[in-house]
Amino acid sequence: MRRIHGYALTASLALALTAVPLTAVPLAAPASAAPAQAVAAVATPSGPDVEALRAALAGLPDDTATAAQVRVGGDGSWHGVAGVRDLRSGAPALKNSRFRAGSTTKLVTAAVALDLAAEGRISLDGTVQEYLPGLLTEDFEPITVRQLLNFTSNLRPGASLGDTVEDGYEHRFETLTPAEVVAASVAKGPDPTYRPGERQRYGNIHYTVLGLLIEEVTGDSFAHQAQVRVFRPLGMRHSSFPRNGDPRVHGSHHRGYDWIDGELTDVTDWNMTDRFAAGDLISTTADLERLLVGLFSGRAVPEPYLREMFTVPDVPGATMGAGLERFELNGKVIWGKTGSRPGYHTVVAATRDLSRTVVYSVNSTDAKGEGLPIVQRFAFPAFNR
Repeated sequence: MRRIHGYALTASLALALTAVPLTAVPLAAPASAAPAQAVAAVATPSGPDVEALRAALAGLPDDTATAAQVRVGGDGSWHGVAGVRDLRSGAPALKNSRFRAGSTTKLVTAAVALDLAAEGRISLDGTVQEYLPGLLTEDFEPITVRQLLNFTSNLRPGASLGDTVEDGYEHRFETLTPAEVVAASVAKGPDPTYRPGERQRYGNIHYTVLGLLIEEVTGDSFAHQAQVRVFRPLGMRHSSFPRNGDPRVHGSHHRGYDWIDGELTDVTDWNMTDRFAAGDLISTTADLERLLVGLFSGRAVPEPYLREMFTVPDVPGATMGAGLERFELNGKVIWGKTGSRPGYHTVVAATRDLSRTVVYSVNSTDAKGEGLPIVQRFAFPAFNR
């Protein structure tokens, strides 16, 4: 039996399950009156598969996740939360608690860059060499802002404090700056297998450089630019970036856990400085829903620059535009983004017309592992009808 720092997992799960039963409440119930584990729905004939969503939450915590928040909007809305905020105490999961949003950060970064382009302060055809002179060596061909946005630059991955959760855990309070991450990438030279614009290869390095470029162009911090250009206009009051390498998640949140050396270990507190504009966001499901709606409706990024988010480059195997990935499910075209940090797995997804949206945060015990089973369990039911 794997153990939670000396406590049997099965005992903790049993305590949690008996302490916090899944309860249905009406949408109109005030937050103070609603139990922590709650499901609310407005059913429509074309709405989400509510029974499948209820089933996804039933039984949490289990051996794959300790808690989950799911928020479905559009034509038929549904909100659900289940599990525990803390395995040691068995305290019930919270509605709309904060979490590490991982690579869904890239939607914010893309929005900031595209908004600057709309203002004429950045050209999408302008180059890294132009905006960040001296960053790249002469070995690199010109790399455009658009190629950073759609992952077609031929930059190689940068420095890391560990390629796995296990490797990184002992370094979790150390600081690796974005500049150090990029310097390690540059030292490797360009990827020799393709030229800029010829292939799409997803990676954080594109958006780490983009964050530095935003700071250079604006003379401001990336975090503040995200605040004034995205969070405030869209009413994302509970979204932020950690300051000065702060490893904590401030405000109400669920603890995150991951298996390390056979023990389910608390991995909540972690300095994510190296993730920067590629994955350092802390947010809530309600705020990420506001982000989706604001982006897709053109309130955060005006046309024609918004089209960049939905334009997949014409290169072999490409699936992503500027921060968004294109999927097809049950005859629907869906645009979305996944994100993962130790202890936290996030999805934001929507149809282009916003007839269906879904945002979830799952406290997965293998958040950096294979994400498809989590997506199938918590996101697919939103698009089943």
